[in-house]
Amino acid sequence: NGFKLEEGRFRLDIRKQFFTMRVVRHWNKLPREAGDAPSLQMFKARLDGALNNLV
Repeated sequence: NGFKLEEGRFRLDIRKQFFTMRVVRHWNKLPREAGDAPSLQMFKARLDGALNNLV
């Protein structure tokens, strides 16, 4: 998608377990159509479609 998040580098392993750090890889793997959705409803529909393609 066009809104890539950057993973930080941390000295403490505990920081890697924070929710905000765990979702970065998943977010960056989203297809462009899902990440660039114009509304929340469209995002949800496109996310469902992307997840259905994985299964």
